[in-house]
Amino acid sequence: MNPETTPEPKRFFQGKAGLLVTALVVAILLIGLPAYRLFFLISVGIGLAIAAGLMLWHKLKPLKEEDVVKKRPLGL
Repeated sequence: MNPETTPEPKRFFQGKAGLLVTALVVAILLIGLPAYRLFFLISVGIGLAIAAGLMLWHKLKPLKEEDVVKKRPLGL
């Protein structure tokens, strides 16, 4: 099969509709399954801790222009 002729897969929920469906599924799981609440809280806590650590890291060690390696000098 030629990859150039294969059609794009259909996506049923895009944009705001996908976000709404995802939020609805998460809310249903949080309400319906008590074990999911604990997993969700632990996951959110880990995510927030990593985000805070990365923000602190980049605040203390900002990226400088000389640190960037230009692998494509022509910008291609």
